[in-house]
Amino acid sequence: MPSLLYTPVVPCPSRHRRRFRWLLPVRSALLVMVGLIALFAAKPAPAQELFILRVIGGFFEPKAPVPEPGPSAPPVPGSMPEAQFQELLQKGDLPALNLACVEADGFGFTKRLQLLQARLLTIAPAPQPFQTVLVNANALLSCRAPDAALIVLNRFSPQPGVERDQWLVQRWRAAQAGLHHGLAVETLEELAKGNPASLETLALPLKLRDDGSIATRPGLDVYVDHLLVLGRRSDAAAALLAGQMPGKPMAERLKQAVALLNQMPLQERDQLLERALDQAAAAEAWGLAIELLDQQRALLVAEGAEASRPRERLERLSQRVDDAYSAWQLARQDPQQSERSDQLQQQLRSPRTAGGHAAARLATPATASPRSPQP
Repeated sequence: MPSLLYTPVVPCPSRHRRRFRWLLPVRSALLVMVGLIALFAAKPAPAQELFILRVIGGFFEPKAPVPEPGPSAPPVPGSMPEAQFQELLQKGDLPALNLACVEADGFGFTKRLQLLQARLLTIAPAPQPFQTVLVNANALLSCRAPDAALIVLNRFSPQPGVERDQWLVQRWRAAQAGLHHGLAVETLEELAKGNPASLETLALPLKLRDDGSIATRPGLDVYVDHLLVLGRRSDAAAALLAGQMPGKPMAERLKQAVALLNQMPLQERDQLLERALDQAAAAEAWGLAIELLDQQRALLVAEGAEASRPRERLERLSQRVDDAYSAWQLARQDPQQSERSDQLQQQLRSPRTAGGHAAARLATPATASPRSPQP
């Protein structure tokens, strides 16, 4: 029985070769589809997503939508005139096209975005220098085409080192924008090189602010977010516990980890919250300390355990913070009480005086430890 997946190698007249030449791309496409079907049966979902994305990027580079005939955008004041845009589309370089994408996106010019996407996919065919690839991918991200940006990035394979790290950050940006969470996780794991804690100091770019500065977020927290979207709660908790930056960042991550570790024994979760309270107190983050004490109280109540200790600590800390804040608000309005205002502000930052909330820190002296939290 004849099959498009297998063509016997036999002599045939040239007219037959010409007649069936159109079957060759069909056969190639079907072979790829068979491979994808086999992959679905053999590998877990994340591997399927990453493999399929790369296959599509390697063999079927997407074409941007073909816009309808006519002007690319209405004549809105402040936007680029049609004639100037058409000239830019034909002759503009990558930085100019990137700026045009930013403008078209700002005005909501869908047709212009489509035209720019199509141009950016063809303006710098492989092979290209590394920086050209990065700029091309960035322009496609500005044009709201993250999947096309991944295609451009896949045209280049940098060697390990600084270039590869830059390439991986750009790939993460495209994966994030395209909601490819599996690829985003894999990319951040490659950046971490087996050490998730190293992502704490990696400031991932999120967006460009109106003042020209770049909003960033620690890579470890972004990594955790992607894991949670994928439903990998235990991996997310492990990543949070791997963090080593002391003070408020560690307190916040421990707080989130406890909320994820539902199956962990109560005593271990309570100890993690005590560590978090230590870090919050060291950073004088009293608002966060109040949240941690409330979480600790709710955890003990849910497990049917005695919750008087965190309740008393929470009441004392809340009262002292509220009292100090109210008095400070009044004193700072009176120029005659500047010294008093400074004293109250210090009290607000570090309410550790005798008789304060720390007196109710522990239920019994036997449970005290040298590094127990001040709240």
